[in-house]
Amino acid sequence: MKAKVIEDADVVTYVVVCDPGDEAVSALTQFARAERLEAAQITAVGAFEHATVGWFDREARDYRRIQVDEQCELLSLIGDVAEGQDGPILHVHAVLGLSDGTTRGGHLLEGRVFPTLEAIVTETPAELRKILRPDIGIALIDLDRSES
Repeated sequence: MKAKVIEDADVVTYVVVCDPGDEAVSALTQFARAERLEAAQITAVGAFEHATVGWFDREARDYRRIQVDEQCELLSLIGDVAEGQDGPILHVHAVLGLSDGTTRGGHLLEGRVFPTLEAIVTETPAELRKILRPDIGIALIDLDRSES
């Protein structure tokens, strides 16, 4: 993985490029932790040799895993980074294009990059905090504990 600052003002913008074989979620999380991101937006395009997206099941309070066991285009990835109890937390959704023109989408749980993933990460000066919501089962941004 390589990263480069492309703008440095009140808002810092990075380009992050993942290599073939990188696991996208762990690579982007590692990047967010290395840069100590507390508030950022992420967009990306690329492709995966296989991926797993999730659909959040309210009753189970967990993600139903949707396996995509084929080469797929990352048509859209959008998400955020906010500070959690143990450091930055990545939250990204993806739309994946399959060879027959159909799509799969949801919370990106895993994606093995091939041939590339090109992400734009825009850090803002805010400090966003994610807090585990036991009533829902996931960590969500808590604006009362966040600062702009």
